Amino acid sequence: MIMDVLLDIGRFFINPVFYIALIAAILLGYFRVKKERKEFRTRIVWGWTELGGLLKEGFLFAVGLSILIAGLGLVVPTEWLIALSIVTLILLISGLYQIGSFIYLSTAAVLLGWLMQKNDWAIDLGFFRFDGYSLSWNWLLPVALITGIVVLIEGWLVRKYGAASSSPRLEKSPRGMMAALYQTKRLWLIPVLFVVPGSLVESYAPYWPQLPIGESSFSFILFPLVFGFQNRARKTLPIYFFPRIGKFIMIAGGAVVLLSLGAFLWKPMALAALIVGTLAHLAITIYFTVKERQGNHAVTPQAVGVMIVDVLPDSPADKMGLIRGEVIRKVNGLTVTNESELYEAIQVNAAHCRLEVLDHNREVRLRQHVIFRHDHHRLGLIVVN
Repeated sequence: MIMDVLLDIGRFFINPVFYIALIAAILLGYFRVKKERKEFRTRIVWGWTELGGLLKEGFLFAVGLSILIAGLGLVVPTEWLIALSIVTLILLISGLYQIGSFIYLSTAAVLLGWLMQKNDWAIDLGFFRFDGYSLSWNWLLPVALITGIVVLIEGWLVRKYGAASSSPRLEKSPRGMMAALYQTKRLWLIPVLFVVPGSLVESYAPYWPQLPIGESSFSFILFPLVFGFQNRARKTLPIYFFPRIGKFIMIAGGAVVLLSLGAFLWKPMALAALIVGTLAHLAITIYFTVKERQGNHAVTPQAVGVMIVDVLPDSPADKMGLIRGEVIRKVNGLTVTNESELYEAIQVNAAHCRLEVLDHNREVRLRQHVIFRHDHHRLGLIVVN
């Protein structure tokens, strides 16, 4: 009997979204490293970056959002969480993280539940029969408000981690030369403690703890919110591109929150907030994607100097403070124009390497570092020729 109860309780926490998200994050890192080694003969970004970020980068937000939900009494229906699980699983399996924003997932979950109820569709989940739900302004308000807050978090995560986790790729420029672009493809997990109506949980889990408030009862469910992001920086260096797109996502999230609050005055504003947020995020994605495909690549071969595609972590180049998009003009006083000349110039004075570098503002700065014996082939630079 006790074992049956434990197994039943475990079903609330063993959500397939969590485990498939773990697998998806591992595969993201695996295929990224495989691509880097194919194009650059080395791993550039740590292979467990995606998995580590999935588990830890959103943890503090999870705590804050859970406290906010409980403090404000934002009750969401269990059926919406089930619909959200379904659309999230579809996202994870498809790998289309361009549409992985939480505004898309939340709106799709609302639409899925409504369509299932309208068309008399049903899914038997074993412990629960999901047949959709009718739209109600009472629960659309907390759903829209939570969605806007999560989109704000999403934008902040893109601003902070988008550039750092981006991986370089090579492609031909319009002039026929090899140039670099940078792709970020990420997943984030926020385990949130949701408040749901106790009557719904009691119908198939009477032992589940409930919180009575007045004549109503509520329960807490720990739910894995998972959302994704994917984009490419071509025309703009990633250090500038991803913070900018993250800022616009945060603006869209703020707009969803403000519109949701308007539902206190006019209830349909909750649904309007989800629709406007979806269209705003779609417009942001299209705008930045089209803009980055126009014009020249930011990282492309130079007439004078060697442009840095990337810098390996903890390498001599990293310790010198070299970063993506900078151009090495001289090494030990010698002008260099390609990778071969770069390493030949390093050997002129391998004991003390001096570089003349053009930064992103095309201003000259000097960098120097002691290069130990045989280290001239391990400077840690990925360059484009």
